[in-house]
Amino acid sequence: MFSHVVIFWTDPEQPNAAKELMDGAHKYLKDIPGADHFHVGYMATSERPVVDQSYQVALNIVFKDKATQDAYQIHPDHVKFVEEVFKKVVTKVVVYDFGG
Repeated sequence: MFSHVVIFWTDPEQPNAAKELMDGAHKYLKDIPGADHFHVGYMATSERPVVDQSYQVALNIVFKDKATQDAYQIHPDHVKFVEEVFKKVVTKVVVYDFGG
């Protein structure tokens, strides 16, 4: 199993940036072959001080292995997402990839 977790900070100057990012993820990323699990959502509030609440959107995709995730990264729909959505609305991103 290989997990690809992406944390997005959207442009505060664009009030619809988080929604555009979510819509774009569903449009371009959800149906890319090889993903066993796809989940994108807004930051969830928490009373727990250890929970980071500074971001707006997170993405979690689980693949069978790293090679499948590598193929996902160069898939034309992923490239379109980066060019047509991500670069327009995101100011910061952090990625956590891990296998097991």
